[in-house]
Order: sequence, then C-alpha cells, then structure tokens
Amino acid sequence: MRYLTPTDRCLSIADNALRTLFGGYQVTQRENPGDNVEEGDLDNKQKQHAAGLMRINHCGEVCAQALYQGQALTAKLPEVREKMEHAAAEENDHLQWCSDRLSQLDSRTSMLNPLWYVGSFSIGAVAGAIGDKWSLGFVAETEHQVVKHLESHLGKLPEQDKKSRTIIEQMRDDELEHATTAIEAGGAKLPKPITLAMKQMAKVMTKSVYWI
Repeated sequence: MRYLTPTDRCLSIADNALRTLFGGYQVTQRENPGDNVEEGDLDNKQKQHAAGLMRINHCGEVCAQALYQGQALTAKLPEVREKMEHAAAEENDHLQWCSDRLSQLDSRTSMLNPLWYVGSFSIGAVAGAIGDKWSLGFVAETEHQVVKHLESHLGKLPEQDKKSRTIIEQMRDDELEHATTAIEAGGAKLPKPITLAMKQMAKVMTKSVYWI
C-alpha cells in the first residue's frame, strides 16, 4: 500500500467531505437491507414522519463520517487511523441507504448537513489530537448514543414502514459493533460533562433536521 503524505490525507478528506455532502458515497459491497422488503401502505402524513426520522438518521451519519475523518487526520497511531477509516467506510453504506429511502419517501436530505459536517469534523480532529485513547472513547460514546437514538426511532416509525425499520436495525447493529471495536482498541470512558454536552448537541440536531 502506498504511503500517504499529510497532503495526500488532506486531499482524501476533502474528497470524502464532498462525497458525503453531495453524493457519490464510496460504499462497500453490502446490499441495502431494505431492497428486498415490500413497501408499506403509508399515507402522506406517515410518509412525512418517516422521512423526517430518516433525514435525522442521514444527518447523524454525515456527522459520524465527519467525526471519523477528523479523527483519522490527527490520530497518532496508524492502527487507530485505520480503524477510523474502516468505520467511515461502513458509515458510507448508511448514508447511501438513508438517501435511497428518503428518495423513496419523496423527500430529501437535510439542508443543514454542511453545518453539522464542519462541527463534527472539528470535534473529531480535536479529539484525535488530544490522544488516541480519548479519540476512541469519543467514538464509543458517540456510537452508544446513536444506538439508543436508532432504537427510539424504531418505536416511532409507522408500523407498516418495514423498509425503514429494516435499514435502521442494520445500522443499529453496525454502530454497536463500532462502539465495541473502539472500546477493545483502548478507548477511555469520557467524563460525564462531555457525555451530557454530546446529548444536548444531539437534541439540537434532531429537532432541527427533522424539518429542515
């Protein structure tokens, strides 16, 4: 594998940012879990609600992608950087699945995505610069919060929207695996004030992105 200089990595991150925000995700070979699920009979109100939830999930994946890229830029150890980049690749799958589902629901992704990308990238870069154990701890805490968030969406979706439900269930399983990997790699438990601040940020994102 060719050695990547800091300039190479910066160009790669810039490319990833453009793909994340404007499409062309570099996905894996995994199939969209909702492809083989029959479309439910949703009225306009139910479609709008499901789209709002999937828009939140898509923006959450934009934030995760930015977080991983920021951490990969400043991570000290090569193996930690590789874990961040591998997780980012799987988050791209989630981006594509959510984007596809939004199109099926006659809706769109959030117009606030660029704002949340910049903020999440900055947080990731700072976490990576502080130290790998804290960077990995930040990933673990983020993913644990995302898992709870996705589980709450499973209870809020219209019962007949099995396509969205199947996608969210697979995303939840992936995020839990990412959290476990981060902990096993040496992630430190974050101080409570930081975890509380993260939860408050998540609330702001979900309330705004549901509509915008």
